[in-house]
Amino acid sequence: MAPTALTTFPAPSAEPPADPAADIPEPISDPQAHGFLPARPPVRTMAGTWGWLSELAGAVATAPDRDTARALVAHGARQGDLTALRQRVSRLSPRNADAASLRVAVIAAACGWSALDPLAPVSRRAADPAFLDLWSAVAHRVGHQQFVALPTLALLNWSPERKPRRALPIDQLARTEPLVPVVRWSPEGQPLGPLDRLMLATTRLEAHGIWLLRLAGTLAGRDPADASTATALRRLIRVQHALRAQLQSEAAELRAAPEPAWQGAVLIELAGLGALEPPVFQAADAVLGTGGRRAGDTGRHQLRRHLPPRHRAWLSALDRHCAPVRTLAHQGDPDAAVFREARESLIALRRTYAGLVRCAARPAGGGLTAVA
Repeated sequence: MAPTALTTFPAPSAEPPADPAADIPEPISDPQAHGFLPARPPVRTMAGTWGWLSELAGAVATAPDRDTARALVAHGARQGDLTALRQRVSRLSPRNADAASLRVAVIAAACGWSALDPLAPVSRRAADPAFLDLWSAVAHRVGHQQFVALPTLALLNWSPERKPRRALPIDQLARTEPLVPVVRWSPEGQPLGPLDRLMLATTRLEAHGIWLLRLAGTLAGRDPADASTATALRRLIRVQHALRAQLQSEAAELRAAPEPAWQGAVLIELAGLGALEPPVFQAADAVLGTGGRRAGDTGRHQLRRHLPPRHRAWLSALDRHCAPVRTLAHQGDPDAAVFREARESLIALRRTYAGLVRCAARPAGGGLTAVA
């Protein structure tokens, strides 16, 4: 599927130094290299015994109903395949551990187990114990307990449709190449369904959002009175408007996709857990302080729990270093008006994404009113 055309993004302001993150602590400078995307394209094919996990994830994701999906997992447990994989988790390379986490996340989401803690004794009454053992082992291997969420299900579930003719940075690869899912939620030989298209749209959103992350680095530690602060905020507004236009164009493809059958329930459940917040939105929120909120949540750390530790650390550092910029919210000068416009554009962007989720979750998604 060809990537959606997007208005060219502005380069970061020329007024700061050539490397605006040079004097910023490492937790902030890290994701500016490629955003929240993996450093290399995700593993498309797992070798050896792990190939069976790929087959199971694909079969579960395309099962006709949730009961069938759970029966497939139970069969693998009875055959001893899940236990065999559990014993091999420690040998996985970092990239293959991420690949295993994607497949485990797909299985957990498809079976309706997203809300479970694999280490909690009560979970063993709701899900297959052998699968929970594999889940907890993979979580330990990747150093991340809450990975059954959008960052794993989307950002590790894509591959370029064709081999690029030249080496490209990961964010440029995901922006410019046609993408296909690694684990399909749609049967082979049939058009991609709304869930697959939403996940690929989210990947492209993150890839285009690299400009937002670089501007966040520019704003970190910036004095609100500095002339370059308002310039960077105006560029941030332009990026957010471009991202919103991109999502609006993706909605046409989602509307044309086949009905999602029972899989719309996956999105509804993930949304209820706060597990559908795109990481790039969280970076913008760290700068602007709009705060994605859900009823019953205690704050943005609830949304961040689904991110890997280094990304959570990066966002926490960004919170601290952008605190001076956020004081513009309480001022009345022209720069403060620009800051408030940036906040409003982020709120509009979030609403557009929420509409995309509702579209992907149809027909059961009529009650879904928020993404985060």
